[in-house]
Amino acid sequence: MSTSEGRRPLVDGRFQLISRLGSGGMGTVWRARDIALDRDVALKEVRPPDPAVAEATPGLAAQLRERAVREARALARLSNPHVVTIHHIVEPQDGSHPWIVMELVEGRSVHDRLAEGPMPVPEVLTLGRQVLSALRAAHSAGIQHRDVKPANILLRPDGSAVLTDFGIAAFSEATSRLTSTGDLIGSPEYIAPERVRGEEGNPASDLWSLGMLLYVAAEGHHPLRRATGLATVVAVLDDPIPPPVRSGALAPVLTRLLVRDPALRPDGAGLEQMLADAEAGPSRTGVPEGAGPGPFGPPHPHPAYTPPASPSWTPPTVPSHVASGNGGFGPPLPPSVPRPRRRAATLAVSLTLTAAVAVAAAVNVLPDGGSGSDADGSGSRPSGGATPVTGDRTPGTGAEKGTGDSTPAPRGSLLTPANVRTVIESFRKASGTTRMKELTIFEDYALAEIPTRVGAKTYDAYEFRNGVARRTGPGGTIAADAADEQPFDVTAMAWDGLPALMKRGEGQLGVERPTLRYVIVGRWTFNSDRPTLRFYLINEYNAVGYLAADSGGEVVASHPSS
Repeated sequence: MSTSEGRRPLVDGRFQLISRLGSGGMGTVWRARDIALDRDVALKEVRPPDPAVAEATPGLAAQLRERAVREARALARLSNPHVVTIHHIVEPQDGSHPWIVMELVEGRSVHDRLAEGPMPVPEVLTLGRQVLSALRAAHSAGIQHRDVKPANILLRPDGSAVLTDFGIAAFSEATSRLTSTGDLIGSPEYIAPERVRGEEGNPASDLWSLGMLLYVAAEGHHPLRRATGLATVVAVLDDPIPPPVRSGALAPVLTRLLVRDPALRPDGAGLEQMLADAEAGPSRTGVPEGAGPGPFGPPHPHPAYTPPASPSWTPPTVPSHVASGNGGFGPPLPPSVPRPRRRAATLAVSLTLTAAVAVAAAVNVLPDGGSGSDADGSGSRPSGGATPVTGDRTPGTGAEKGTGDSTPAPRGSLLTPANVRTVIESFRKASGTTRMKELTIFEDYALAEIPTRVGAKTYDAYEFRNGVARRTGPGGTIAADAADEQPFDVTAMAWDGLPALMKRGEGQLGVERPTLRYVIVGRWTFNSDRPTLRFYLINEYNAVGYLAADSGGEVVASHPSS
């Protein structure tokens, strides 16, 4: 690199660096002056994201260079108003990192716009169609973006969107997705689950990222962002996504798009039609602007989410399609489609050594006790239990035969030992077993994932409400090699210790004036050998805290509100 007469760095004897515009996972972008054509341009300096990664991965720099140049050339051939224009590629003869000369977009990013608050739904729909147009053009040329996020979308002065910063590298080894400091290459909040698991992904992975961006733009918050990057990665892999409440006609689009199985997402053409229908208004979508939850029904209470503060708002009913399968968001996965695996092994393949050590350290503080009682035993259906539900539906009712029971409705909160046992007994009468994959109990209703039969690799979704337990539909599959998906006997948990655990949580978790309390019982990612009971507290300001106790009632983890 030479210098100009003004002593500023000069790239390729032509591009005068003026100021740094920003840095990302693949290098630094500069404002530069093209002294040959007398115009300002954006100059991207393509470098490995972290020197430690380059040192630990032989050939990484060459791989980054090859991919950046290849994709820049492909992008340069595209003609789309929403794809940043590539003017020139500088490939130094000495083999050092390349420079990509791009259109300089005078405007702010969507990230900057969202700092002011959520966008109106019509603006979000327009944004979605424009970014999708850019992605479809890139996908048609064999290019995946891999880092669709608000900071990578610029808004021209006329408001139109431009997708920038293509070329985030994908590596053959899943561990390369994290640097030695545990930071993802790309933004963990927007990366598709399959890419977090170490898969290269496909165009559907970019569409997940676009869907998450549209969710954030309309709702004003990210449903999976956690306190740390590692916690966010776990949430992306595993946590249910609360249905949107402000998205109006966009809500049906999001429910189709944000599903963890990429095969179930709409393709680019299908998504384009859905966004167009949503823009057409209530006559096309049946969802009026400002209609709140829309087809999702009310939001699913979850540690990452509470509804907007409103004196008139009360926690409503959760529809069965939210309660079943697919991470709590969108339609349930059919039994033939593998449900996203939630396990420490899946997480481990996408972590670097440092992050993996951190996880191991967290696990090592947990008890190493055995299975305890019958919580991990093979178990079987009671001989006097109800006949397993077949899935036949009573015409015109939407209810399924054989799903109800006559257990008297419990009084008061379900979060007492006696009422929990009533809930479990109701589920046993409806399903024929007390072995479950997961059980979630709120103060006024409960949800369960119950194997379809003894030893089955599929499970059904159940709901308990007003004293009645019923099957609400198919849930998904149980991976034989996933430790944290294996069913267990929920009666073996130390339910008598629940009041003390809740009292301890109220005093230690730092959640002032909680508006939501609930427990989740299942094989936790960080303690899959033994079932774990997690007690959550949330308030209207999104403060979240939880305690985790093992099957014997011993607290094994505490996560106060930050």
